[in-house]
Amino acid sequence: MLTLTTTILIDGLQFPEGPRWHDGRLWFSDMNAQKVMAVDLSGHLETIVHVPGSPSGLGWLPDGRLLVVSMVDRRLLRFENGKLTQVADLSNMATYHCNDMVVDDMGRAYIGNFGFDLASLREVVPAEIIMVHPGGEAVEVARDLLFPNGTVITRDGKTLIVAETFGQRLTAFDILPDGMLSNRRVWAEMQGYYPDGICLDEAGGVWVASPENHAGVLRVLEGGRISHRVRVESNAYACMLGNHDRRTLFVLTAGSFNPRKMTAGGRIETVQVEIPGAGLP
Repeated sequence: MLTLTTTILIDGLQFPEGPRWHDGRLWFSDMNAQKVMAVDLSGHLETIVHVPGSPSGLGWLPDGRLLVVSMVDRRLLRFENGKLTQVADLSNMATYHCNDMVVDDMGRAYIGNFGFDLASLREVVPAEIIMVHPGGEAVEVARDLLFPNGTVITRDGKTLIVAETFGQRLTAFDILPDGMLSNRRVWAEMQGYYPDGICLDEAGGVWVASPENHAGVLRVLEGGRISHRVRVESNAYACMLGNHDRRTLFVLTAGSFNPRKMTAGGRIETVQVEIPGAGLP
């Protein structure tokens, strides 16, 4: 297993999550600061929009409009012309706070949720993945997942892989033509790790941020073998392959998820890798 180390691109954030490479910048949600932000490779930071319900997953419709998951009020929002508008209210479908998201090439948004109150460390409750069509119609496409979190779609558009944080595994589904999911299977067992944000590379490896015990970011192959590890000083919660060649791995770190313990110690760190990113996001 190869071990890599990072350099700091930017610090002073609260809890950066949901990174996406788009239009030459890394876009992300600073959840506890309630902001969607973007940073370029020189470290220039811009606030895109304030989201009172705390932003998480990000994605774009085929026409270029930004979609934002609003966590606490469990809504999917669209940002255009400087304003946020509601695409779908998921409060009657999501078991608890909504979380990460991947948007496919047709504009269908796949959204996971906590399932339970993570901050109070209550008993783990299974949760679902909800698919939202561009017009706002929402349908449950998977259930009984243990904290469905980071999600990717393979470059052929046929497979969705989701990190089940408290299942300690990556789970795969076939994507049917209508967007529904089928053929659920374990893609990789990750016992001892808690997979959070993920991204996919051209060789089929999945980079997995695992915040517990300072595990860092792991490159995992189907079946569970770990080929690389990125070490960080803090806890890695999310990752994304970006830059013009998609060979820069962005790692989003913070000291704690708990807002009561939060400090402005969140960072975005980078490391160069050999295999470029692929698929979505």
